[in-house]
Amino acid sequence: MAKLYFRYGTMNSGKTAGLLMAAHNFEESAQQVFIIKPALDSKAGGALSTRLGIERKADHLVRPEDDLFDITKAWLGQITGNTVGGVLVDEAQFLTSTQVDQLLRVALVLDVPVLCYGLRTDFLTRVFPGSARLLETAHTLEELKTMCGAGCRRKANFNARKVDGAFVLHGEQVSIDNQENIDYVALCGQCFLQLVGPIEGS
Repeated sequence: MAKLYFRYGTMNSGKTAGLLMAAHNFEESAQQVFIIKPALDSKAGGALSTRLGIERKADHLVRPEDDLFDITKAWLGQITGNTVGGVLVDEAQFLTSTQVDQLLRVALVLDVPVLCYGLRTDFLTRVFPGSARLLETAHTLEELKTMCGAGCRRKANFNARKVDGAFVLHGEQVSIDNQENIDYVALCGQCFLQLVGPIEGS
């Protein structure tokens, strides 16, 4: 039986690179993959882009109103033979909760593996709706780890936002990096507290 996977990590933890490697491995075994990402992620246009400079065009840009079960079923209808690898989702934190449920149905009903890659929490340390639902429903959870961007060598846990070079604790939940002087840094808890400010609940 196919499974729904959620591979999450902070910024710079190799999420998109991991997705592209998974796609390469499927295709090396003559299995087809369906690569999607939310249209909300405007970075690189219709492509997936890694910090290493590797890019690949997405097969579908997901809008909030899209039914991912129906879209995947239509993709399966175009495939001949036993060559289905799976559905690979980049920036999965931007999916709606309903779309995550649709992907779970893809795994359970259509028997197609679904590999989702994304952030767990935002720059205020609060979980994204799509990630929350993935944490609740995924068969397999895997944390992709990276070191704190402040140089302390501890494991990064949080995504800190910078605007014009200064850390901020205000603003919309979604603001894409490399636009409007916005950048993100992965930090451990200690460095987040020291450089950004107190970590507070809702």
